[in-house]
Order: sequence, then C-alpha cells, then structure tokens
Amino acid sequence: MPTKKKPPVTAASRRAAAAAPARRRELLETAAEVFAEQGYNATTVRKIADHAGMLAGSLYYHFDSKESMLEEILRTFLDELWDGYDTVLDAGLGPRETLEALVTESFREIDRHRAAVAIYQKESKQLVAQERFGFLAESQRRFEKAWLSTLERGVAAHVFRADLDVRLTYRFVRDTVWVAASWYRPGGQHSPEEIARQYLSMVLDGIAVREQPTHSL
Repeated sequence: MPTKKKPPVTAASRRAAAAAPARRRELLETAAEVFAEQGYNATTVRKIADHAGMLAGSLYYHFDSKESMLEEILRTFLDELWDGYDTVLDAGLGPRETLEALVTESFREIDRHRAAVAIYQKESKQLVAQERFGFLAESQRRFEKAWLSTLERGVAAHVFRADLDVRLTYRFVRDTVWVAASWYRPGGQHSPEEIARQYLSMVLDGIAVREQPTHSL
C-alpha cells in the first residue's frame, strides 16, 4: 500500500509552530488577569477570549476549558515558587538568613506572577475541594512546614525571641507578604528586592526609633 506523504514543512508552518508556545503564554497571562480581577466563577471562556481579542471557539484550539487554564496558571506559579524556596532551604543558611531569603523570594514571585498570587489567595479555599486542584493543599502544607521550621530553628538558636509564638508569627508573615499582590505592580518605583528589604526591616527591627541609653557622669 502506498504510504501517506507528510505535508511539506514550509517557512509559514515553522513560524506558526514557533509562535504557538508564545501565544499560549500570552493567553494564560490574559486569563490570569481576568480571573484575578473578576473571580474564577464569574469568568467565562468568552470573557477571556474577548480580552485576548479572539473568538471563544479559537481559544479552545489552545485549551479545552477554563479549568485547564487555571490549573496551568497555578501550577506554573507554584512550580517556580518551590524552585526558589527549595534553593533557599537547601543552602544551609542560618534561620535569620533563611527567613530573609524566603521573604525576598516571595516578593520576586509576586513580581513575576502577581495575578496568579491574587487568584491563589482568593480562590484556593474553594478550589482545594476539587480533586483536580489537590496540589494546592499539598503546597500549603509544604509552605507552612518550611516557614514554621525556620522560625522554630531561630528560637532554638536564640536568633529569635524565646517568647515568640511561631505559629502566630508565621500567619502574620504569610498574610502580610502575599497581600502585596493586591497593590504591587511590576515595573513600579520599587523593585521586589527593595520592598523585601523594607519589609524585613520592619518585621525584624520594628518601626519605632530606639532610645539611646543615657550615660551618667
């Protein structure tokens, strides 16, 4: 039997293949912004397509559902977050240096994935009930363990105060860092590293001016 001839690879087909991953990333970025602004339940495929300047049917060429888009957005964010966190945790730093590096990495991730962070904050409690998004609960457990163990290490090493409530401190740090996604805009006046330095200065050193000791003659 004669074999089917493969269609010739043309310059146009090569350009289309090369452009596909870039277009996919653009669509995910658009979807992330729409999910973050309007909420997951209120967002339809048509709304995403409208913001992307295409027909809803054309969006299905790249993704089979809005669920698959959201899953890829969150997995991409969390995979990158854990690449950075694992590098910090494996570096053998002291507890204070580890805390500083984790905070800095967190602000870098907000800079890279601001919309994904906002979605994670708003939607994760609802999403974890779905089997498809079970990876969110696992990430939350890893996240809590990493931060609590760092704080506990610091207390044991007398780097952090002995009376520190580590779980309360963890919640405070977690919430005050990630809420930055609601106001931070990439390309603004301050870099993520600068924001991290200011934040760490307030958390670790406080904001009140320390009184200088008086010396009697």
